[in-house]
Amino acid sequence: MNSLRRAARLAHLSVLLQAFVLALLLAGCQSVPTTPDDAARQKIDGLLILIDQRLDVAVKVAQTKWNSGAPINDPARERQILDDLTTSLKTSDAQDKSFMRRFFQAQFDAGKIIQLALHAQWRQEAHAPFANPPDLARDIRPELDRLTPLLIAAVNQVRPLLQQPAAKRYLQQRADTLVRGDSNGAVRAEALRVLLE
Repeated sequence: MNSLRRAARLAHLSVLLQAFVLALLLAGCQSVPTTPDDAARQKIDGLLILIDQRLDVAVKVAQTKWNSGAPINDPARERQILDDLTTSLKTSDAQDKSFMRRFFQAQFDAGKIIQLALHAQWRQEAHAPFANPPDLARDIRPELDRLTPLLIAAVNQVRPLLQQPAAKRYLQQRADTLVRGDSNGAVRAEALRVLLE
């Protein structure tokens, strides 16, 4: 009889211990924030706005290249820009430099999606050359030069936040509002790809 009571007590203690462990696990899950704090959301929003502003420049580039007949894809020019960017990141380690190269390559690729789609549309419409297209040297490059250091600073602020699943989810959700969704979202997906890896 004593062995039955002892077994019943042990079973009861085992159930209590399991309930306690489950309560601890649930409490831990509840303490994980479901959304980032205000400061983190502002940083993420700021980065997304800058990404969208850079994508807007792709429309101007498309017009300039439409008039000049220059190819949309210019790997040598992109490589030179990325090399210059990497050289300018003096305080970054090799991993950070690699990340920035991949991030900016994704921005180039997202811009090319816009340009290719616009050129295809303009070919179909037999669009005439633009009367006053933006000038690459006077209008476009200064805008890109203005945006590049702002994007670098914003990426450096947001990148550590993206270790938190809630921040990554917030970035994906807010991008639907703050970043253009050309080509059925392909532009947005490409622009954010490296951030969401």
